[in-house]
Amino acid sequence: MDKRVRLSSPAVLSKPNGYSHVAEVSGGKIVYVAGQVALDGEGKQVAQDDFRGQVRQVFANLNEAVKSAGGSFSDVIKLNYYCVDRVDRSQLPALREERDQYVNTQAPPVSTLVIVRDLVKPEWLVEIEAVAVVNV
Repeated sequence: MDKRVRLSSPAVLSKPNGYSHVAEVSGGKIVYVAGQVALDGEGKQVAQDDFRGQVRQVFANLNEAVKSAGGSFSDVIKLNYYCVDRVDRSQLPALREERDQYVNTQAPPVSTLVIVRDLVKPEWLVEIEAVAVVNV
């Protein structure tokens, strides 16, 4: 990511824990990645009933999607997480642990986490979508 994107957290807002409050874009190609779930390249479910395993697959999918648009995961400026309510909250740190293998933790993407009742398929525990800015 170059100077065309600035991730920040204004001092007047609460100090974020592991994300940035603001993403400013002044150039580049904006790439929207649809919500990814724990399906492999053949469309088969990965990590049935394994939250961390599903998160790992989802981030691998997001990474491949951004690469297909000419970018890398360091170009991701926004992540939206949708986690089903039957996942024990004590497992939620796995989201950040897996995410931190891909993002710049000194300037993490703007993020939103939403707890939902269900996703489209009952075996899906998490879905994550991304926005990236790829330099052209």
